[in-house]
Parts: sequence; C-alpha cells; structure tokens
Amino acid sequence: MSQVYSVAVVVGSLRKESLNRKVARALAELAPSNLKLSIIEIGNLPLYNEDIDVDPPAAYKTFREQIRNSDAVLFVTPEYNRSVPGVLKNAIDVGSRPYGQSAWSGKPGAVISVSPGAVGGFGANHHLRQSLVFLDVPCMQQPEAYIGGAGTLFDDKGKLSEKTRPFLQTFIDKYAVWVERHQK
Repeated sequence: MSQVYSVAVVVGSLRKESLNRKVARALAELAPSNLKLSIIEIGNLPLYNEDIDVDPPAAYKTFREQIRNSDAVLFVTPEYNRSVPGVLKNAIDVGSRPYGQSAWSGKPGAVISVSPGAVGGFGANHHLRQSLVFLDVPCMQQPEAYIGGAGTLFDDKGKLSEKTRPFLQTFIDKYAVWVERHQK
C-alpha cells in the first residue's frame, strides 16, 4: 500500500458560496488515492499581532498545528486588487510566526487561483508564490493554474463542468507527484 499524504487546503475566500471553495472541494474529489485533502479554515484567525503572540490565542495554536501536521499545502485563492485577500495574507503570517518556527517550512505546495474575471487571478497567484519562496515552500511550477470565467465552472446544483474536469484532474495528479517527490 502506498503512503497517503495529508494536504492542508487553504482557501482565500470566506464567502459561503465561494467559487474557490467549490474548486477546492472538486480537487478533493478528484485527488488520487495517495492524497487526502482537508480544508483548513482561516476566517476565525485574529489579525496577526506579535503582542498577542506572546500568549497565542487558541485559533493561532490550532491553525499552526493543522499546518504542521500536514504533509503538504495547497492554496486556492481569488484575487483582490492584484494580490491575495487579506484573510489569506493573515493566515500566512500567523503560520509563519514566531520567527524561526514557521509551520509552512518545507511543505510541498501549489497555488490555484480562481476568478470570475478573464485574467484568472494571475496577480494573486504570483504574489502568493513570492511569499512562498520566503517561507521555504517548494511550489509546483507546472501546470500553472489560473482559472478565469469561474462563474461557469459549476452548474446550478454545484456540479463541476465536464469541460473543466480534465484540467483539474491533470493539476491534482501532477500535484500528487510533486508532493511525493518532496517528502522528507
């Protein structure tokens, strides 16, 4: 039996009917048997503040533990103002502290950006990758995943379109290989 790797999925949108959350769920369904994807919630994290990190709130501790206990990390994010949403940046900051104790370090990662616009979250995708370099997250380079026109990805019952399924399948299959390759 092959190793099963736990993947922390960090969704950069808090919206109830988030297209990004739907894509994250679709990826979990399409994932090969050696990956177990779990969405890690970030909406309850207080804004990062080094003063309160002296005695970290429970939300910080839980989040950091969830990331540390994962074998890999997958980011699914919209684009806000050509960058990542504030809630995602906050989660990155919370997970990277205290300095020298980053929960992200060494976790094989990937980024998929999802947007109703035509550019597919290109700015957010690349801005996030810039942070991942500093955080020592080896980030999968190919296939790149910028999904534009995301309002057409799902039908009114939330089912993924057959047109999009092959791309997401290729992405998650390649990510499984990436995760396997980068295990300690």
